[in-house]
Amino acid sequence: MTEETTEAPHKETPGDPAGTEWSNPLRDSRDRRLPRIAGPSGLVIFGVTGDLSRKKLMPAVYDLANRGLLPPGFSLVGFARRDWEDQDFAEVVHDAVEEHARTPFREEVWQQLAEGMRFVPGDFDDDTAFEQLRLTVDELDSSRGTSGNYAFYLSVPPRFFPKVVQQLKKHGLADAPAGAWRRAVIEKPFGHDLRSAKELNAIVHEVFAPDQVFRIDHYLGKETVQNILALRFANTMFEPIWNRSFVDHVQITMAEDIGIGGRAGYYDGIGAARDVIQNHLLQLMALTAMEEPASFDAASLLTEKLKVFRAVRLPKDLGRHTVRGQYEGAWQGGRRVCGYAEEDGIDAGSTTDTYAAIKLGVDNRRWAGVPFYLRTGKRLGRRVTEIAVVLQRAPHSPFDSTATEELGENAVVIRVQPDEGVTVRFGSKVPGTSMEIRDVSMDFAYGESFTESSPEAYERLILDVLLGDANLFPRHQEVEESWRILDPVEEYWASHGSPARYASGGWGPAEADEMLARDGRSWRRP
Repeated sequence: MTEETTEAPHKETPGDPAGTEWSNPLRDSRDRRLPRIAGPSGLVIFGVTGDLSRKKLMPAVYDLANRGLLPPGFSLVGFARRDWEDQDFAEVVHDAVEEHARTPFREEVWQQLAEGMRFVPGDFDDDTAFEQLRLTVDELDSSRGTSGNYAFYLSVPPRFFPKVVQQLKKHGLADAPAGAWRRAVIEKPFGHDLRSAKELNAIVHEVFAPDQVFRIDHYLGKETVQNILALRFANTMFEPIWNRSFVDHVQITMAEDIGIGGRAGYYDGIGAARDVIQNHLLQLMALTAMEEPASFDAASLLTEKLKVFRAVRLPKDLGRHTVRGQYEGAWQGGRRVCGYAEEDGIDAGSTTDTYAAIKLGVDNRRWAGVPFYLRTGKRLGRRVTEIAVVLQRAPHSPFDSTATEELGENAVVIRVQPDEGVTVRFGSKVPGTSMEIRDVSMDFAYGESFTESSPEAYERLILDVLLGDANLFPRHQEVEESWRILDPVEEYWASHGSPARYASGGWGPAEADEMLARDGRSWRRP
């Protein structure tokens, strides 16, 4: 799972916990006045002692409760290898909420939520622990009115996914009572290549039907990612130019200014391409390139995204059109940082990529001949995720070359993080008596245009799981198609030497700049 820079939690102004029009960004999309409230239900988190649970999941559950979007009897069950009682677990959740929740702490909300908290100690191969979990679920159905509705969140390393789902089946937890539902929520990475993804899908689908499985890609829960579809299909000014007749190329960037931190055990051997391109960036590409869906339900979105994935083509010469890199020690942000090979827990000879860039094509009528450049990396110049749709230059310019010497290409840039919004770049005359043209930008910023704050991605995704809304969750076909695209690149890299080196604080290896220069283009500097 990709680790993002931790920001200070945003504390919103206290408002109506039931969600007034101005205070509740997770209202029912069919009626702006109505919040989307989950029915009777509970959430079981496996791996509840991990960073994801502490920093994201538990605070998100509290924020949903504070907004009035969870039922009064909502229940939260933690499962982990700890010698805790229920009150110990509640204390852990309390501390996580105080440190990371985005909404103000309200004692009455906390007390109602805490009454439904339970903890089950045990290992994943412990039959006694899963029997206790089943009894706990039954007890909550009786005492809290959860009606047999439970989502099981697997916030655990991928190697434990098969064991957990098999234990859920063995002890009857995957089977819902009549009229109730059971769902599995699975974090990435979902496999490490196409073969392992297919094997894992087969194991999971032996226990849960495909529509019961919610694969988390937290990027799809971000407001600006969802806004891609609104930008394209709700505005006549963009969609007519969103094609090969007007677009020169597309750049999709996810840059992090941090290193791997304490994630050596997860990251080494996985690398940037598997960690980010296979899921986040290919999903952003699909949303950018897809045709208009018949509707915005999960099935229609899946249909259009799969068309894009199946039309993606890798370049014939992977040596010239893909790059992998690894950061070296340097001065960054006024301090000396170590290189990847010097990080704790990393072998000095590791060839794991911390930077990856690839060129892709989409062989369909809309995008034929338009390259999509995807890049991601750690220890880069700044933290930013963006999609830049770069337009072709005007076919004829009546201006003198001296008047437009600094003029670049028009672009529509969707900023996913951290300054969420959209920038449109175009040329404009500089005030004065001469005809001098310079690039300028028009900016739309979420924080300045709406009174509501954007919900945190995990708030939206957890609520959607409880509601059974699968629009923002990749299906198994998408996962497998993404690995089909990436596997040949990984296989090529594995047999062609070591990653290029780049200095921390820069924008990646020189080879990545050369890759675009061969096409007569250059990377944007976000």
